[in-house]
Amino acid sequence: MPMLVPMSEWLTTSDGKPRGYIQPVGLEELWFHTGTNCNLRCPFCLEGSKPGNNRIEFIRLSEVKPLLVEALNLGVKSFSFTGGEPFVNPDMFSILDHALDLRSCLVLTNGTEPLLNRLARLEELRQKPFPLSLRVSLDYPDRERHDAGRGSGSFRTTLRCLERLHQLGFNLSIARLMARNEDGPAVDRAYRDLFASHHLPIETRIVAFPDFHTPGEHPDGVPEITENCMTTYLTAAQRDRFMCNFSKMVVKQDGRIGIYACTLVDDDPAYNLGSTLREAMEKRVMLRHHRCFSCFSCGASCSEIH
Repeated sequence: MPMLVPMSEWLTTSDGKPRGYIQPVGLEELWFHTGTNCNLRCPFCLEGSKPGNNRIEFIRLSEVKPLLVEALNLGVKSFSFTGGEPFVNPDMFSILDHALDLRSCLVLTNGTEPLLNRLARLEELRQKPFPLSLRVSLDYPDRERHDAGRGSGSFRTTLRCLERLHQLGFNLSIARLMARNEDGPAVDRAYRDLFASHHLPIETRIVAFPDFHTPGEHPDGVPEITENCMTTYLTAAQRDRFMCNFSKMVVKQDGRIGIYACTLVDDDPAYNLGSTLREAMEKRVMLRHHRCFSCFSCGASCSEIH
């Protein structure tokens, strides 16, 4: 494992207390990072994605296939794909064509031209043995705030994409941004009204994310998580819902495949747990990354299976 931090810092907090951790129990969900290349350049992107960005490289079908087999042998229930924008990866459709023969799949997308221009190819995947779901980024329920981050016209384009995906029969969810001290139920009601006005199911799942900051950032004032925090403030059931307990993410950097603890920590090589899923699942995940506190404090998760 590429451990670039002292073992003492990995295992203990800055004041010497045992650091909180998750000991994975089983692989239910395997994520693939399709690459940080994206058609948009959102300033808040937790992956720092933008056109031509190769911090995380395009993963290819030949690299995905053996990991799908290993995941099946470990009892995986579903596959998920994130980016960047997955649909700018030239192998994305061939990857999905193969993966959907094996398990259900979820793709995270910005719902703009890379997907809209390929809806005919996407529709072909409706015939596969397992279902494909899509989570579309719709940051805010109003055009001005959404377009401020993603570019003029993005809000309208994404809504048009959602309408077409619904018409084609795909299961949909949306990802939104969570503001500090927001009235969450009120925001969700605004989304439900928006869904109704665009003939989308009002029960469409809404996945809210706090500000995770951009890759490599180290925001001040983020509390450290101790072992005592994990047992005092969280139940066993809440600890089980941490993604690193049941999920891993495949990342390609410098031409090599690494298995990371979850979808939120690929900017820290200490969370590269090895080159095989079995090896990665055996390793304890220390909750050292600042994004781990979002999981601890508000249950943040990219997963939809728990």
